[in-house]
Amino acid sequence: MNRLLVMDGHCDTVYRCWSMGEELPCNTGALELSSALDAFGGYAQIFALWSAKGYVGGECLEATCKCQLGYFQRQMSRYSHMVSHCTTAAQAQAANRAGKCAAFLWVEGAELLGCSLKGLEWAHREGVCGVTLTWNHENALSGSHRDRPQQGLTPLGREFVSGMRELGMLVDVSHLSEAGFWDVMELCPSGVVASHSNARAVCDHTRNLTDAQITAIIEHQGIIGLNFYRDFVGGSEGLDDVRAHLDHILDLGGAKCVALGGDWDGAQLIPALSHITKLGDFYQYLLGHGYEEGLLQDLFYNNLMGVVRQS
Repeated sequence: MNRLLVMDGHCDTVYRCWSMGEELPCNTGALELSSALDAFGGYAQIFALWSAKGYVGGECLEATCKCQLGYFQRQMSRYSHMVSHCTTAAQAQAANRAGKCAAFLWVEGAELLGCSLKGLEWAHREGVCGVTLTWNHENALSGSHRDRPQQGLTPLGREFVSGMRELGMLVDVSHLSEAGFWDVMELCPSGVVASHSNARAVCDHTRNLTDAQITAIIEHQGIIGLNFYRDFVGGSEGLDDVRAHLDHILDLGGAKCVALGGDWDGAQLIPALSHITKLGDFYQYLLGHGYEEGLLQDLFYNNLMGVVRQS
C-alpha cells in the first residue's frame, strides 16, 4: 500500500491545529502529515483557511485569515523536509517525488477575504489556489445552501467569480446555494469544483449535489470530492454508503470528475474513514469490490491533480 498516490480536496486541519496550538505533522486530529507520508507513496492535500462567527477567530474573519496564513507559512518553513506549499501540479508532483506532501491552499468562505476583489488579489499573491464562495452562511457574494438558498450571485459575486477566473483560481461551489451554483456554471466554462460534496439522490441533504448539478460539473470537466462527514454520507455510515455516492456519480458519467474531499478535521467523520491513513483501507475495499485500478488511481489522485494549474 506504500505506493498509493493520494490527493484530497478538503481539510480544516490548519484551523484545528492553529486554534489548538498543535502541529501539522503530529496532532490529535484526523490528519497528520507524518502518518500520511508513511502510509502513501505520494500525497497532496488542499488545506482550507476557515473560521466563522462563534468559532475561534470568528470575531474578525479577515484578521483570522491572515493569522492562519501565517501559521501555515511557519509550518511550511519549519517542516520543509516533509511538506511544500504548491500552486501547480508540476510543483506538487516534484514534491511527491521528493517524498514530501504537496500542500495546496484554499479559503473556505469569501467573507475571510472581505468578499472583496482586493482580498482576492491578496490571497492569490499568497498562493491561494481556490476559494469556496460561501460557508454555511450567506455573504455579500451569494446565498448559501442553508441561508437564503434562493439567492444567487450578487453583482459583487459575479465580479468576484470573474476575478477568480482571470487569476486562474478554482471556484469552489460546495456550501453554495443552488441559485448561486447555476450562476457560477453560467460564468465558468471550466475550473469549477465541489471540493467536498456528495450526491443528494443517495443522501437527501442540502450540502449534497442534485443529479443536475453533478451532470453540469461533469460537462464542465470539474471535480466532485467525496465527503466523509457522516451527515452527508447517510445510511449506516460505512464504506458501503460512501460507495453508493461514488457509484451514483459514476453512473452519471463522472469517472474523470470524482475525487476525494474528506472534510478531515471539519466534521464528525464516519468511523471507517475517521483518519487519513484509513484511505488505504478504502482503496483495498474498492479493489475488493471489482473497481479497476485505473479508475481508482483517477479517484484517489489523477482527477483532482488534473484541475489544478499545470505550470
